[in-house]
Amino acid sequence: MKPAVWLLGATLVLAGCGKNSSAAGTTSATSATPPPATADAEPVAYGYEIVNVFPHDRGAFTEGLVFLKGVLFESTGLNGRSDLRKVDLSSGRVLRQARLSPQYFGEGMTVLGGKIYQLTWKNQKGFVYGLDSFEMERDFDYAGEGWGLTTDGHSLIMDDGSNQIRFIDPATFKITRTISVTRHGLPLTQLNELEWVKGELYANIWQTQTIARIDPANGRLLGLIDFSGLLTPDDYRSGGIDVLNGIAYDATSDRLFVTGKNWPKLFEVRVRKK
Repeated sequence: MKPAVWLLGATLVLAGCGKNSSAAGTTSATSATPPPATADAEPVAYGYEIVNVFPHDRGAFTEGLVFLKGVLFESTGLNGRSDLRKVDLSSGRVLRQARLSPQYFGEGMTVLGGKIYQLTWKNQKGFVYGLDSFEMERDFDYAGEGWGLTTDGHSLIMDDGSNQIRFIDPATFKITRTISVTRHGLPLTQLNELEWVKGELYANIWQTQTIARIDPANGRLLGLIDFSGLLTPDDYRSGGIDVLNGIAYDATSDRLFVTGKNWPKLFEVRVRKK
């Protein structure tokens, strides 16, 4: 998302994302009042191992990432620098590119039905491109901000920086359902780049080194993957590196890729329980 102040709260922009927290009172042993409901179970903690490292364009302010048919598709942000690109995995070379007009800040992106769908941050406007031609074919509107976008093969799945995730009909762009992601009963906000991975939603938590694993049926938080330490101190010395953001899954070969905004590297990783 945007270059940011380092904090974890967010202004919620859509569909009632208020926090519902209340202090639980004590109950005596003889009280007839039932105890408060048990909080959500602690999500499973995961770490990672690096399988491969690939070059990544340091000028790419990564907002969306997809792996398809041996290549990467990437959406980048910042006004005047946003684009959609097709990228060779092994070299990081840009094979094809479509630039957005300067008024648009590119955001999440996914591929469905031979079309590329791309969001913008504050314009409430998305774009549809031909997968092979990279020609813009139409635009569409949505309420609130656009952050992450993925698909389960049927719906477009979108978030907006809150804890709400919307499922959208790709033909009509109408919302078909919404899930809310919580941790210990409180909204887990700052959900950013999204990816569908083996029936789960993976979501970058903005301004952290963490990716959440989410049940798409009900929004339950299944796990948290800690990606701290991917980049070396030497990587940071060159400056300009922003946050972790960018998840792509190769369903054919069961490979997971992650990168970040202006990162010099893209990593193939294997997730492990801690």
